[in-house]
Amino acid sequence: FQTTYEIRKIWGFFNMYQYKHETVVDADAESTFAWFEHEGSFCRLMPPWEVAEEVRADDSLEVGSQRVFRFPMGPIKMTWVAEHTGYKPPHFFSDTMVKGPFWSWNHDHHLIEEGGVTRVVDEVKYQVPFGPLGNLADRVLGGRLVRRRLSQMFTARELRLKRDMAHHSKFGGSPRRKILVAGSSGMIGTQLVAFLDTGGHEVWRLVRRSPKEGKKELFWNPESGELDAGILEGFDSIIHLGGEGIGDKRWSKKRKSAIRDSRVDSTTLLSKAIANMDKKPEVFIVASAIGWYGDRGDEELTEESTIGEGFLPEVCSDWEGASANLPDEVRHVYLRSGIVLSGTGGALGKMLLPFKMGAGGPMGNGKQWMSWISLDDEIYAIHHLLMETGSKGVYNLTAPNPVRQKGFAKTLGRVLRRPAFAPLPGFVIKILFGEMGVKLTLESQKVLPNRLLEEGYEFLHPDLETALQDTLGLW
Repeated sequence: FQTTYEIRKIWGFFNMYQYKHETVVDADAESTFAWFEHEGSFCRLMPPWEVAEEVRADDSLEVGSQRVFRFPMGPIKMTWVAEHTGYKPPHFFSDTMVKGPFWSWNHDHHLIEEGGVTRVVDEVKYQVPFGPLGNLADRVLGGRLVRRRLSQMFTARELRLKRDMAHHSKFGGSPRRKILVAGSSGMIGTQLVAFLDTGGHEVWRLVRRSPKEGKKELFWNPESGELDAGILEGFDSIIHLGGEGIGDKRWSKKRKSAIRDSRVDSTTLLSKAIANMDKKPEVFIVASAIGWYGDRGDEELTEESTIGEGFLPEVCSDWEGASANLPDEVRHVYLRSGIVLSGTGGALGKMLLPFKMGAGGPMGNGKQWMSWISLDDEIYAIHHLLMETGSKGVYNLTAPNPVRQKGFAKTLGRVLRRPAFAPLPGFVIKILFGEMGVKLTLESQKVLPNRLLEEGYEFLHPDLETALQDTLGLW
């Protein structure tokens, strides 16, 4: 073992790679360093196309603290343990890979402030995986294999850091909030909690398992109606994003009941508890969906449009109605979200494999409208509605430029540099996925975010191509 260790050490010394990336942030070094110090920064800095699971994150960057996550590497899950080795706030911190795929990895972060603007300089020294064999493969490719991956990763980190700091600064003069989030483990909830944490808010999770010791977690069980109303006292904001996945399984009678009940029962339980609180929260934000509008062809749909017909409109109506009787002193916000774009899940996540294999294309006749929103715009829009105390009622969380399904397929193919001309006929979708596939892929909804635009919200991704490029790291 000692001989092998020495060989790795000598080989790594003579074959060490270096990578450097600079990010300019419109904020002072102290504020920027504080963003990094929050636990949520780890999640926010993870490339949006990487399927990574956070195992543990210490609540500081001080020497000896660790952050641990798992990610898939082929058929197996690889664990990465990063340990912090340097800490000089607000200008420097560093970490090294204790366990992971690289033979070695050392990452220095320098924060250099000049005139109120901060340059974040990332310097990485690494030795590629598999030692001599990995080094040979990388050199045969001109050093591009790992370097290209690093360039993608650090570009994504740069964009997230700059954008998050900018959005937090919009409400820099507002008091920080104490926020409770239900549905925090989902695709949207995970990123929302991390983003709010980096903004200095005190964020707690409402979970259905036993709370982890030392973590800001509280227990409830909406299926059995278990919720100690007393644990809600002291929160000025409650956000409910929970519910069974709509597109996870075929819709049997039992599945449709679970989809409805998981949303309606949990919202009813929270609403009753809030109504009985001595000091009620300032705002209650409840997830909903554009399924409220049903299949509407080419009709332009706004928050003023009437409800549609069918299973999804009925679910959304009951869902929103479950909290409609809260007193007026609680500001109430409904989030009618469109198709949220994420490279790791949701509708886009399911489309990626066939498109990457060159077998992607429009679904059905391709004429149906798709109302989409990038994951970051979903997060930033929720933040806007949380912090703007005049925001209340129903909001469509969709990008201002919906596209037809044929146009979506063509744009995704262009971003992936793959053909997108293999249509999936409607009857095949019905055979494969049943009613669920028909409702989620063949029905048409052209939804516009009028109220968000009227309130001055500026979309990060108003057009589809830039949203897909950012989501997949393919600029």
